[in-house]
Amino acid sequence: MSHHRSPSPPLRSRRRLAVAAASIGVLLALAGCASTAPAPALPDAEAGSTGEWVVARELEPGMGSSEADGVFPREVAHFAGTTRIPAAPERIAVVSTGQLDAVLTLGAVPVAATRAENSGLVPQYLRDAFPADAAQLDGMADIGERTEPDLEAIAQAAPDLILVNSTRGTEIYDALSAIAPTVVTKGNGVNWKSDFLLIADALGRRSAAQANLDALQADSAAFAQTLPSPAPAVSFLQSTGDRTRIMGVPSFAGGLAQDLGLARPESQRFDETSQDVSAEQIDLADADHVFYAGTGQGVAYIESAPLWATLDAVAAGRTTVVDFDPWFMNAGPTAARLVQDEIVRVVGG
Repeated sequence: MSHHRSPSPPLRSRRRLAVAAASIGVLLALAGCASTAPAPALPDAEAGSTGEWVVARELEPGMGSSEADGVFPREVAHFAGTTRIPAAPERIAVVSTGQLDAVLTLGAVPVAATRAENSGLVPQYLRDAFPADAAQLDGMADIGERTEPDLEAIAQAAPDLILVNSTRGTEIYDALSAIAPTVVTKGNGVNWKSDFLLIADALGRRSAAQANLDALQADSAAFAQTLPSPAPAVSFLQSTGDRTRIMGVPSFAGGLAQDLGLARPESQRFDETSQDVSAEQIDLADADHVFYAGTGQGVAYIESAPLWATLDAVAAGRTTVVDFDPWFMNAGPTAARLVQDEIVRVVGG
């Protein structure tokens, strides 16, 4: 198994975080929360497969709360310790990838959120999925980029629960905990199901999250029963123009493909989230069906690659351009439903 730890923010970024934390000193002290001593080290968010299924289907051992849904106060064990949440959260701030998706799926709208680099605050697929929440989504506070959240803006949003994953949590957990009760999920697309359950536990809505996952799994299992033997192979490719990647087995889309009983081309049976490829290696994306997406000039880069026209999938008309945000950017339950349904429509059509 290969493990690649996300690099720590550069020194300049860490200094900015420290300055931001210091600048809200009194406010942070007054808004403190009860959070017991954190674990000595946070997990590697880039860990590969988790066992029989590359995406863990249950809450990780030792995580979550022993309280029944709706019971507060509750103690929630997470990837930086244990946090006491005194009442049902009403003002949630989401810092990390997929957490806006998860919270909306559970029937709540955060008061503050970060955004991906060069992206808006709310991905279009979520606006489409939750039209009744449009006004509240428009009213969310912008608390900076996911890679460098604005601590002062978070404090000004006055949240009563903050959600962050372990990639950023290592650097800013103490500062966030001084603002409001903070729960740290593991992060990375391969962990999206267990993270969804952990978020739901913090909100006191675990049964709703489990029902959502059970329905998704039942539908994928039913589709898997319809497949021929051997099953078709699917490939996942994404590009920003500057960087092009094929997705491995333990990725968000890769886990959904496994649930659906689909095969992967040999070139993508690696135990990492993704591998970079050059234009001269686009043929590594070939499969029975190729799903690809891009930001900026990414799609044009893929389609203009010299070897793109030589792919069997291209010749057979079995390539599908998909939405970058749910497929490769935001690993959450609503994105999972969208991606799964599109794979089923294309492969089973």
